[in-house]
Amino acid sequence: MNAQANVQVVKDFFAALGSGDKQALLAISAEDIEWIVPGEWALAGTHRGHADLANLLQKASEMVDTSYPAPPEFVAQGDRVLVVGFATGRIKATNKTFEDHWIFAITVRNGKVASIREYIDTLALARTSEL
Repeated sequence: MNAQANVQVVKDFFAALGSGDKQALLAISAEDIEWIVPGEWALAGTHRGHADLANLLQKASEMVDTSYPAPPEFVAQGDRVLVVGFATGRIKATNKTFEDHWIFAITVRNGKVASIREYIDTLALARTSEL
């Protein structure tokens, strides 16, 4: 696939993520998807496969309210798509808010999202997660 086709795959992934369409999300994710969330907070870790993806998203929806005030920017080269964005949110357990400038480095393989590596403000998320 060319870079623009890979950008469309990633846009479709984010659209499914934003709408909560679990079936569409799994359909556009490789069976062996790997999602790496850095830091020392409840969502951090390496999540592999559809079951881990579903668990991560369920846990995130229970923990965090997040909004994206501006659409992200997509930068592609080959099978890699960088998504640059900004989010605001609230950790439900603490009722603390956060702002997060982030980048997701995503690899697309055979028309599916194969890996995601987040670059996020782990300190802000850890601090707002502390009870």
